[in-house]
Amino acid sequence: MLFSVAATGFLTGAGLIMAIGTQNAFVLRQGLQRSHVGLVVGICALGDIVLILSGVAGIGTLVHEWPDLLQVLRFGGAAFLAWYGLQAAQRAWKGTGGVMAGQGSEGSRRRILLACLAFTFLNPHVYLDTMVLLGSLSTPYPGRLQWVFAFGACAASVCWFLALGFGARLLQPVFRQPLAWRVLDGCIAVFMLALCALLLLRPLN
Repeated sequence: MLFSVAATGFLTGAGLIMAIGTQNAFVLRQGLQRSHVGLVVGICALGDIVLILSGVAGIGTLVHEWPDLLQVLRFGGAAFLAWYGLQAAQRAWKGTGGVMAGQGSEGSRRRILLACLAFTFLNPHVYLDTMVLLGSLSTPYPGRLQWVFAFGACAASVCWFLALGFGARLLQPVFRQPLAWRVLDGCIAVFMLALCALLLLRPLN
């Protein structure tokens, strides 16, 4: 019974987390650059764990019933996505995105940290998916089984970000070509700006 509930939580969490999103695109790029990958993976996984456990604890109901908070996150997230998308477009245009491992500066650690926190906590859909949806899906399970479900969902997040961040290096032979970085940054720019537009134009449910 415990294994079945944990597996359900794992598969449910994986289905939500593995969907292509701005956070995943950011983790992939940092993994390709091998730039502070442990920091990025740790923040993303820990952020998901905190949100999932909060949802199971019932805090997701407060988020769902406080639309003003989601609206603040909506516009703040849209502004951040617009800025990051334009940065990616500039890298794609100039061909300056192909920084490989060991070429980044230590001063970039703070910028990466802030960007990672923004991707993790400025997206209102993250709260709806992790706190509200996963929190709601855990309610049919009685007692400690709710937390077993949450454990499965948290494990999915940790496994996914570890695989995405540290597994990205397997693609490095492809990204030795400057053109590959320009294509990646171009795709990221289009993706970020499209999500920015969706956040502004589509109301949150």
